[in-house]
Amino acid sequence: MNAAVFEAIKVLLDEGKVPTVALTKSRLVKPLPMPVIIAAVSQYKNNPDSIYNLMKTPEQASNSDPKNTQLDRIEQKLDRLLALLEQK
Repeated sequence: MNAAVFEAIKVLLDEGKVPTVALTKSRLVKPLPMPVIIAAVSQYKNNPDSIYNLMKTPEQASNSDPKNTQLDRIEQKLDRLLALLEQK
């Protein structure tokens, strides 16, 4: 996949939007051929995990456990704090 298209899809995902051809094309810094954009969006729609796997650097992929991400730890702390507040 083209790195520019990959970055555009990543930006859309970070914004909480579902990548479409039109949205992805609008996020590109420079114009690219439509078949490249369509292929990337199709790849995402067929297998969203493939994009997330590409987003991890090799170092992150080997060092991080998906069950123990920073977001999961923050959510656990928040759950504990909410439970403590409910007890009072």
